[in-house]
Amino acid sequence: MDKQKLKADLIQFIYLNLKKIFGAVIGLIIGILILVIGFFKTLVICLTTLVGYYLGARWRFEEDIKDFILKVIPEKFK
Repeated sequence: MDKQKLKADLIQFIYLNLKKIFGAVIGLIIGILILVIGFFKTLVICLTTLVGYYLGARWRFEEDIKDFILKVIPEKFK
């Protein structure tokens, strides 16, 4: 089999199955973390990562943080 054809087939396979491959890699990383540092520490890492992703995807940093701070600060301090 030709190297170029094999490379093109592999790239096409990866492109068509990107979500599956990404999920498998994430699962592998989480499995290794559970074995190395323990379940609860891994759970904390995953939860903080998800919270960070959610906040990063949700906030437009300058405007939303300013609005958030203004909501948190009591009226008498504004």
